[in-house]
Amino acid sequence: MNTNTLRAMIVDDQELARGYLRELLQAHPEIEITAECANGFEAVKAVAESPPDLLFLDVQMPKLDGFEVLELIDQTQASPPAVIFVTAYDQYAMRAFDAHAVDYLLKPFSAERLERALARAKSRLGEGRLPAGLAAEARPPSERPQRIVVKDGTRVHIIPLDKLDYVEAQDDYVALHSGGKSYLKQQPIASLEATLDGAKFVRIHRSAIVNLERIARIEPYAKESRIAILTDGTRLPVSRSGYARLLEAMGDTTG
Repeated sequence: MNTNTLRAMIVDDQELARGYLRELLQAHPEIEITAECANGFEAVKAVAESPPDLLFLDVQMPKLDGFEVLELIDQTQASPPAVIFVTAYDQYAMRAFDAHAVDYLLKPFSAERLERALARAKSRLGEGRLPAGLAAEARPPSERPQRIVVKDGTRVHIIPLDKLDYVEAQDDYVALHSGGKSYLKQQPIASLEATLDGAKFVRIHRSAIVNLERIARIEPYAKESRIAILTDGTRLPVSRSGYARLLEAMGDTTG
């Protein structure tokens, strides 16, 4: 492989779609396809093992969608690949560009359209890659996630939000507690809080977010401070401002 070769990876759950793109890329000798993946889990593993320069990524796939794949790649790669989304759905375009995708190809696309996307990718790679961490910020506020994905070595954990008990801040990480297990994710607690439904999850302390359905009771602890007792017995600090947010979320203004 010479220094001008671009390592490319194709991620799409449709075999015919992967084959069509592969065929078009054969007209570009500077592109070396290093891997093809049929789902998000395969993609995360393949990128970790052999990082590509260029990633062709479908959006709607089983197990993990394209944005979840990109978020997990962001967590592990100091310099994420240039990403071209390839999908049959146009409603994700704005979110894709918010994640700083190079281009957004709508199926079916022509060889000429692919040429333009490759030109953009080469230009982007020539400028230097973007910093990691953009995918987690790309979801519009009106589009709440239904789950959280966490990469732990070669494993990927999926935590449905209705199974999330509480969250604790640990510097630039959050510890996600679910069903007696804990998962560490590289994301500031304020960033995670912004993606959660405030009617279901409340920041009760600068270092803690709790699922309202998990609160058994609130007890006084010290002057102007309280403790939240969860249904599993966990005790979490509640600040004065956190207590006010709790009362507001629960519709109680009596204090």
